[in-house]
Amino acid sequence: MDAGHLAQAEAANPPAGSLTDSRTGSAPAADPAPRALHGSFSFDLDFTVARAEVFRGFADPSLRSRWFRLPGGSATAEHALDFRVGGGETARNVFVSGDTEEHLAYRSRFLHIVPDTRIVYVYEAEVDGSTRWISLVTVELADRPGGSRLTWTEQYTWLVPTGDGTQDAAHLRGGTRLLLNGLTAAVNPGRHHFPRR
Repeated sequence: MDAGHLAQAEAANPPAGSLTDSRTGSAPAADPAPRALHGSFSFDLDFTVARAEVFRGFADPSLRSRWFRLPGGSATAEHALDFRVGGGETARNVFVSGDTEEHLAYRSRFLHIVPDTRIVYVYEAEVDGSTRWISLVTVELADRPGGSRLTWTEQYTWLVPTGDGTQDAAHLRGGTRLLLNGLTAAVNPGRHHFPRR
Protein backbone atom coordinates (compact mmCIF):
# COMPACT_ATOMS: atom_id res chain seq x y z
CA MET A 1 0.00 0.00 0.00
CA ASP A 2 1.50 3.36 -1.00
CA ALA A 3 1.34 6.54 1.13
CA GLY A 4 -1.76 7.87 -0.67
CA HIS A 5 -3.74 4.69 -0.06
CA LEU A 6 -2.52 4.54 3.57
CA ALA A 7 -3.79 8.09 4.21
CA GLN A 8 -7.19 7.19 2.69
CA ALA A 9 -7.41 4.04 4.81
CA GLU A 10 -6.55 5.92 8.01
CA ALA A 11 -9.14 8.61 7.22
CA ALA A 12 -11.80 5.91 6.79
CA ASN A 13 -10.67 4.00 9.90
CA PRO A 14 -8.72 6.33 12.21
CA PRO A 15 -6.27 4.68 14.63
CA ALA A 16 -7.60 4.03 18.13
CA GLY A 17 -7.19 7.08 20.35
CA SER A 18 -7.11 9.60 17.50
CA LEU A 19 -9.44 12.59 17.61
CA THR A 20 -11.93 13.26 14.84
CA ASP A 21 -14.88 15.60 14.37
CA SER A 22 -17.97 13.34 14.42
CA ARG A 23 -19.73 15.60 11.88
CA THR A 24 -17.01 15.63 9.24
CA GLY A 25 -14.86 12.61 10.09
CA SER A 26 -11.77 14.82 9.92
CA ALA A 27 -9.34 16.02 12.56
CA PRO A 28 -10.68 18.92 14.67
CA ALA A 29 -9.67 22.47 13.74
CA ALA A 30 -6.59 23.91 15.44
CA ASP A 31 -7.29 25.54 18.81
CA PRO A 32 -7.50 29.31 18.33
CA ALA A 33 -6.27 29.97 21.91
CA PRO A 34 -3.00 31.91 22.14
CA ARG A 35 0.11 30.01 23.14
CA ALA A 36 0.60 29.92 26.93
CA LEU A 37 3.52 31.96 28.28
CA HIS A 38 5.57 30.59 31.15
CA GLY A 39 7.89 32.35 33.53
CA SER A 40 8.92 32.86 37.10
CA PHE A 41 10.29 35.45 39.47
CA SER A 42 11.56 35.51 43.00
CA PHE A 43 12.47 38.16 45.54
CA ASP A 44 13.23 38.57 49.22
CA LEU A 45 11.65 40.90 51.75
CA ASP A 46 13.20 41.59 55.16
CA PHE A 47 11.20 42.24 58.33
CA THR A 48 12.18 43.39 61.82
CA VAL A 49 9.64 41.02 63.40
CA ALA A 50 9.83 37.27 63.97
CA ARG A 51 8.80 34.98 61.13
CA ALA A 52 5.81 33.82 63.23
CA GLU A 53 4.39 37.35 62.90
CA VAL A 54 4.89 37.36 59.15
CA PHE A 55 3.26 33.92 58.89
CA ARG A 56 0.31 35.23 60.90
CA GLY A 57 -0.15 37.88 58.19
CA PHE A 58 -1.07 35.05 55.80
CA ALA A 59 -2.95 32.80 58.24
CA ASP A 60 -5.06 35.23 60.32
CA PRO A 61 -8.14 36.30 58.30
CA SER A 62 -8.35 39.72 60.01
CA LEU A 63 -4.70 40.49 59.20
CA ARG A 64 -4.85 38.98 55.70
CA SER A 65 -7.86 41.10 54.75
CA ARG A 66 -5.94 44.25 55.78
CA TRP A 67 -3.33 43.74 53.06
CA PHE A 68 -4.82 41.40 50.47
CA ARG A 69 -7.63 42.48 48.15
CA LEU A 70 -8.16 42.95 44.47
CA PRO A 71 -8.04 46.41 42.88
CA GLY A 72 -11.32 48.32 42.97
CA GLY A 73 -13.60 50.01 45.46
CA SER A 74 -13.98 48.66 48.98
CA ALA A 75 -17.79 48.65 48.60
CA THR A 76 -17.55 45.93 45.90
CA ALA A 77 -14.73 43.89 47.47
CA GLU A 78 -15.38 40.33 48.65
CA HIS A 79 -12.87 38.10 50.47
CA ALA A 80 -12.92 34.68 52.18
CA LEU A 81 -9.99 32.70 53.65
CA ASP A 82 -9.81 29.04 54.69
CA PHE A 83 -6.13 28.74 55.68
CA ARG A 84 -5.40 25.01 55.80
CA VAL A 85 -4.01 22.39 53.42
CA GLY A 86 -6.83 21.74 50.96
CA GLY A 87 -8.51 25.03 51.88
CA GLY A 88 -8.28 28.17 49.84
CA GLU A 89 -8.98 31.82 49.40
CA THR A 90 -11.40 33.68 47.16
CA ALA A 91 -11.63 37.37 46.34
CA ARG A 92 -13.74 39.42 43.94
CA ASN A 93 -13.95 43.07 43.05
CA VAL A 94 -15.01 45.47 40.32
CA PHE A 95 -12.31 47.76 38.97
CA VAL A 96 -13.45 50.92 37.17
CA SER A 97 -11.14 53.15 35.14
CA GLY A 98 -12.86 55.81 33.07
CA ASP A 99 -15.47 54.05 30.94
CA THR A 100 -13.95 50.62 31.50
CA GLU A 101 -15.30 48.25 34.14
CA GLU A 102 -13.54 44.93 34.86
CA HIS A 103 -14.85 42.15 37.07
CA LEU A 104 -11.89 40.57 38.85
CA ALA A 105 -11.80 37.21 40.62
CA TYR A 106 -9.09 35.27 42.48
CA ARG A 107 -9.23 31.65 43.64
CA SER A 108 -6.47 29.75 45.42
CA ARG A 109 -5.87 26.37 47.03
CA PHE A 110 -3.28 25.71 49.73
CA LEU A 111 -1.13 22.67 48.91
CA HIS A 112 1.49 22.70 51.68
CA ILE A 113 1.75 24.63 54.96
CA VAL A 114 4.54 24.41 57.54
CA PRO A 115 3.72 26.89 60.34
CA ASP A 116 6.11 29.85 60.50
CA THR A 117 8.23 28.34 57.70
CA ARG A 118 6.56 27.67 54.33
CA ILE A 119 3.31 28.12 52.37
CA VAL A 120 2.78 26.62 48.90
CA TYR A 121 -0.37 27.40 46.98
CA VAL A 122 -1.78 27.65 43.50
CA TYR A 123 -4.06 30.45 42.34
CA GLU A 124 -5.91 31.58 39.26
CA ALA A 125 -6.68 35.17 38.29
CA GLU A 126 -9.78 35.96 36.27
CA VAL A 127 -10.83 39.11 34.40
CA ASP A 128 -14.41 39.37 33.12
CA GLY A 129 -14.95 35.61 33.43
CA SER A 130 -11.77 34.63 31.58
CA THR A 131 -8.85 33.00 33.41
CA ARG A 132 -5.85 35.20 32.50
CA TRP A 133 -3.11 33.36 34.39
CA ILE A 134 -2.44 30.58 36.88
CA SER A 135 0.46 30.62 39.34
CA LEU A 136 2.22 28.33 41.78
CA VAL A 137 3.56 30.37 44.71
CA THR A 138 6.07 29.31 47.37
CA VAL A 139 6.48 31.59 50.39
CA GLU A 140 9.44 30.72 52.60
CA LEU A 141 10.22 32.33 55.94
CA ALA A 142 13.61 32.24 57.65
CA ASP A 143 15.27 33.87 60.63
CA ARG A 144 17.84 36.58 60.03
CA PRO A 145 19.69 38.88 62.43
CA GLY A 146 17.20 41.42 63.75
CA GLY A 147 14.11 39.75 62.32
CA SER A 148 13.09 37.50 59.47
CA ARG A 149 13.22 37.16 55.70
CA LEU A 150 10.39 36.21 53.34
CA THR A 151 11.35 34.65 50.01
CA TRP A 152 8.58 34.75 47.42
CA THR A 153 8.89 32.49 44.34
CA GLU A 154 6.13 32.56 41.73
CA GLN A 155 5.91 30.34 38.65
CA TYR A 156 3.19 31.53 36.28
CA THR A 157 1.43 30.37 33.15
CA TRP A 158 -0.17 33.24 31.26
CA LEU A 159 -3.16 31.86 29.33
CA VAL A 160 -4.52 35.08 27.81
CA PRO A 161 -1.58 37.44 27.30
CA THR A 162 -1.76 41.04 26.20
CA GLY A 163 0.33 41.35 23.04
CA ASP A 164 3.57 39.38 23.47
CA GLY A 165 3.03 39.12 27.25
CA THR A 166 6.11 41.08 28.34
CA GLN A 167 4.00 43.79 29.96
CA ASP A 168 1.83 41.18 31.70
CA ALA A 169 4.86 39.62 33.41
CA ALA A 170 6.15 43.04 34.51
CA HIS A 171 2.67 43.94 35.79
CA LEU A 172 2.43 40.69 37.80
CA ARG A 173 5.86 41.17 39.35
CA GLY A 174 5.20 44.83 40.20
CA GLY A 175 1.73 44.05 41.54
CA THR A 176 3.16 41.36 43.79
CA ARG A 177 5.73 43.79 45.22
CA LEU A 178 2.95 46.30 45.94
CA LEU A 179 0.87 43.57 47.56
CA LEU A 180 3.77 42.65 49.85
CA ASN A 181 4.15 46.33 50.78
CA GLY A 182 0.69 45.87 52.29
CA LEU A 183 1.86 42.80 54.21
CA THR A 184 4.72 44.86 55.60
CA ALA A 185 2.34 47.62 56.71
CA ALA A 186 0.09 45.04 58.42
CA VAL A 187 2.71 43.04 60.34
CA ASN A 188 5.75 45.32 60.53
CA PRO A 189 4.64 48.99 60.36
CA GLY A 190 7.41 51.46 59.65
CA ARG A 191 9.74 48.83 58.19
CA HIS A 192 10.09 48.14 54.48
CA HIS A 193 13.17 46.85 52.72
CA PHE A 194 13.68 44.73 49.61
CA PRO A 195 17.28 43.45 49.61
CA ARG A 196 19.09 43.64 46.28
CA ARG A 197 19.29 40.38 44.34
